[in-house]
Amino acid sequence: MYLVRPPYLLKKLYPKAVWRMSATQKIIYLTFDDGPVSEITPWVLDLLKEKNINATFFCVGENVQKNPEIFQRIKEEKHTTGNHTFNHVNGWNTHTADYLENVEKCAADNPTSLFRPPYGKLKKSQYHMLGAQYSIIMWDVLSGDYDKDTTPEKCLENVLKHVRNGSVIVFHDSYKAQKKLKYALPRFIDWALSREYEFAVL
Repeated sequence: MYLVRPPYLLKKLYPKAVWRMSATQKIIYLTFDDGPVSEITPWVLDLLKEKNINATFFCVGENVQKNPEIFQRIKEEKHTTGNHTFNHVNGWNTHTADYLENVEKCAADNPTSLFRPPYGKLKKSQYHMLGAQYSIIMWDVLSGDYDKDTTPEKCLENVLKHVRNGSVIVFHDSYKAQKKLKYALPRFIDWALSREYEFAVL
């Protein structure tokens, strides 16, 4: 179970985090979590290159170490990267010192000013300490592509129904999201471009 748009109370927990960018312009922000991984991330990069779009990739440190050439391609093609911890750690279930160490381990291979907590879960102590070092990026629209009970069609519907000016949209360049991502992402991009949205990086 997930909420496509984050509830007001969740936003109140992390008031300085970025949930949505400026609504004054028709710009949206594609983000991808959990990569880079073979096959999936290159497919995303090929699509973005074809459409002349840049995005932000929140990378898991161990995947960066396993796929350094794909990570390098992300940067070479002018996408931005964010820290997504080294092992996709749940902050609520992790001692703060251990969590911060995991973040720093990811930062060794992926120096960046952006951080997104896996599952959107941070303890207050983690939030305050990481907020001093990073822009904490949450989301305005969650595609649900990672959810085993969500169909590809529903994933696309989630994004089409909720996107708006300034939306920070989450997809996943991961194996479990593969089928839904490959269905929803190109259709969403074509829809957005046909309605004169622009895409930008965080």
